[in-house]
Amino acid sequence: MIDLCDAFFDHLPVHVREAFHAFQQFFVAERHRQLVGERDAPLAQGVLFDFRNLQVVWIHRSYGDAPDPKYPWGATFYGDKGTLKASVMSYDFVPAGGKGQPLHEDVTYEFEQFPEDRTEKDLETHVAPAIRAHMKDFLSCISSRQTPVADIEQGYMSTTACILANLSMRLGRSLEWDHAKGVVVRDDEANRLLRRPYRAPWVHPEVTTV
Repeated sequence: MIDLCDAFFDHLPVHVREAFHAFQQFFVAERHRQLVGERDAPLAQGVLFDFRNLQVVWIHRSYGDAPDPKYPWGATFYGDKGTLKASVMSYDFVPAGGKGQPLHEDVTYEFEQFPEDRTEKDLETHVAPAIRAHMKDFLSCISSRQTPVADIEQGYMSTTACILANLSMRLGRSLEWDHAKGVVVRDDEANRLLRRPYRAPWVHPEVTTV
């Protein structure tokens, strides 16, 4: 099993969709957490997702300053050709070994094409272009019968990672997930916690019948 070390890497969210497609089983290791009152969301949480050939680290805390003020909430990808930092606001790429020029780009707003973005209530203007793109893609897929770029399975996989991280925290041990079967490997207790009792006449949907 995987032990979570004391020193975490930089922020890296769990939403690495390609990793779920490429690796059907992974381990989750959970570090100590702090709870406040009745809430079950930790003040600080660190998780290691091990996809065999790829390790993804998630870390968050609700106090203190971010290690990188430009990326208080984002992802950092470490590769053999360089390091990429990305968020919904911008990205920076620094080539490895100082070879080549660093790249930077900020989010593209569409105020000229869509001036209503400035006044629409509760709209996060930096994600408005992405929202439109997803809507157009979804409507196009209704006609073409193709799979949307943000298919519902993507939401399932991202949600699964979050649920397993919290279960690992609650149980105090690493978990191995079988994506194809939708179960935690060799852990009946963890599998029981994947669902909650339903109020009759409602029943929890079974994988075999969905």
